[in-house]
Amino acid sequence: MSGIDRRLVLKAALLTGGGLTFNVSVPVAAANTATRLNAFITIAPDNKVTIGGSYPEIGQGARTMLPMLIAEELDLDWAQVQAVPTLADEKAFGQQITGGSETTPTTWLPMRKVGAAARQQLVMAAAATWGVDAASLTTAAGHVSHAASGRRISYAALAEAAAKQPPPTDASIVLKKPADFRIIGTSRTGVDTPAIIAGKPLFGIDTSLPGMAYAAIEMCPAFGGTIAKADLAKARALPGVRHVLTLNTGIKPDGADDAVAIVADSWWTADKARAALQITWDDAAQRRHSTAGYADAAAKLMGAKPEKDLIRTGDAAAALAKSAKVIEADYHYPFLAHATLEPQNCTALFKDGAIEIWAPTQWPEDGRGLVAKALGLKPEAITIHLVRAGGGFGRRLQNDYMVQVAQIARAVPGVPVKLINNRSDDIRHDFYRPAGWHRLKAGIDPNGKLLAMTNHFISFGANGKTVRAAEFNPAEFPLQLLGDVHVGQTLMATTMPTGWLRAPTSNAMGFVFQGFLDEVAVAGGRDLPTLMRELLGAPRALPDMDGMPGFNTGRARGVIDKVCAMAGWPNTPAGKSRGFGFYFSHRGYFAEIVEISLTAGEIKVETVFVAADIGSQIINPVNARHQVEGAIIDGLGQALAGQAIELVDGAVTQANFDSYPLPRIETTPKIILEFLVTDFPPTGLGEPSLPPVIPALANAIHAATGKRLRSLPISTSITTA
Repeated sequence: MSGIDRRLVLKAALLTGGGLTFNVSVPVAAANTATRLNAFITIAPDNKVTIGGSYPEIGQGARTMLPMLIAEELDLDWAQVQAVPTLADEKAFGQQITGGSETTPTTWLPMRKVGAAARQQLVMAAAATWGVDAASLTTAAGHVSHAASGRRISYAALAEAAAKQPPPTDASIVLKKPADFRIIGTSRTGVDTPAIIAGKPLFGIDTSLPGMAYAAIEMCPAFGGTIAKADLAKARALPGVRHVLTLNTGIKPDGADDAVAIVADSWWTADKARAALQITWDDAAQRRHSTAGYADAAAKLMGAKPEKDLIRTGDAAAALAKSAKVIEADYHYPFLAHATLEPQNCTALFKDGAIEIWAPTQWPEDGRGLVAKALGLKPEAITIHLVRAGGGFGRRLQNDYMVQVAQIARAVPGVPVKLINNRSDDIRHDFYRPAGWHRLKAGIDPNGKLLAMTNHFISFGANGKTVRAAEFNPAEFPLQLLGDVHVGQTLMATTMPTGWLRAPTSNAMGFVFQGFLDEVAVAGGRDLPTLMRELLGAPRALPDMDGMPGFNTGRARGVIDKVCAMAGWPNTPAGKSRGFGFYFSHRGYFAEIVEISLTAGEIKVETVFVAADIGSQIINPVNARHQVEGAIIDGLGQALAGQAIELVDGAVTQANFDSYPLPRIETTPKIILEFLVTDFPPTGLGEPSLPPVIPALANAIHAATGKRLRSLPISTSITTA
């Protein structure tokens, strides 16, 4: 939903039973783009108000937050509101993507305007009914009041009259002042939380339809391998098995089958029937790929000249040659899986040339396009229900499971089919955060001031184009603040499918750059916050990059100073060690200090101090805290739990949480969080607290042991230098 400065057109339509629905149209492209209508608000005769949340819910709180914005400006009591998901339909609802922490900045004004415009129409209806000036009326708790006469009327009673009122123009819509907020800024329990606590069916994997069949899928272990031959007779003959068919998963390569699907009376039957499949895979070329081979190749390439320049400003080589001291280090991070607690799943019903899909997806419109292509359908023949996802972290931006279940459902028309990946499928057939290698050099003057920096970045891609999520941001801190910089890149081919993982690219670059800057700071006889403040200089906004708001040095300085004050930096409690990390990503500024203890060589993260700047308003404080804490725990898990995906003979070796562990409750530290309120539009929280915690941890370990840990994951057992 962009174009919020253009006309906002509202349309009122009466519903059966006397309810009233307000539809909002928000242009999403050029000014001449056709209007798109979105039905968000339904007022029932009993004055209960149903508000639709149009963004996919994966645990980030959108299904609660979006209705809060509307309800605030509509002047409701939260107890009156029922928040429900909408269908997936960008023609009707505008953008529907959950990713990049973009939900809040994208919807902050449009959704408030939806509520405010609806409230204005109700006020105008009351003014006409009573024959009074609209300016003399007030609203609260779903009612309009006239103080002079003591009259009060419910929104429900005004519904029919409000439907006849001309819609307000965008320019005439009046939004509340923050001081008048009664819902925004208050902690609200997630609308799905009671059902989750009660164990009620809510998630995609809970979908149940009459006459439903179940499907399991056997995919080529080596990415990109295809079926050379398959004997499916034994599987087809098993009791409870209805169908066995080959299909193309849509990953790699196009035009060849690379999987076998089994449809059965129960998922257990379908999954166990996979053992009876006799498949010969054509995967000789793919089996030559391995993570060990990638590491060997990267080591050889690192000493050579980069294939291409990503950034070249000034003369970094000359600046390094003139430096009083040059610091050099190699950093590495591995492939990572998303490991959502709810494995990938999807349900579909193909009937009469159309398909209906129940999908726990982060990007339904992308899935619609993929299904339309795979089945040769028109997009309007595809209905997508947005069911809650048990975690996403970027995995559900890839809609491979939608394509797979759509092909299976077409083979059994008239029968709803639910496809479920088992845990092994989920980990071994992910879209992985790509690994990377960095060789960094920095030059400092006699006073420790950073003068220049170079980086040879090795990752994956072909023909000069990186694979998904292996990109490099030219605004990476501190490159914009230095006059002499050279970043070069070399790419290696890979068969592994890659994808965005929580805080894409930042989850890796934060570790690399903040870890290396800590080395630079120590080499110059100072600490990292001191070096950061020197680099930031005077408060100012740097130019926008790739359409995103530019880096603001004052906001960065604000969170750095705040977290240092919170933790009493540089003082450290006896028996503890601390490390600092900062990062700007997804519009959020976060500075964090990790405090650890080291007992008999065992690392324990005791406390994480967090200072955050995400703008002028925290919409739902309890959920905001949950998002920050969850991302920090996620980052610590990536660093300490032993997470790393290994490829052997073209296939992933990890299969479950024993070999790809998640952080546990007993390892969760105390997290002390404070938000700075600044004069900027509010932004999202799903991602930006993750990147700084990993380098802060590594820097704390260096402070405790004298050892630099430049490769992830980090062992929890370590000896002092």
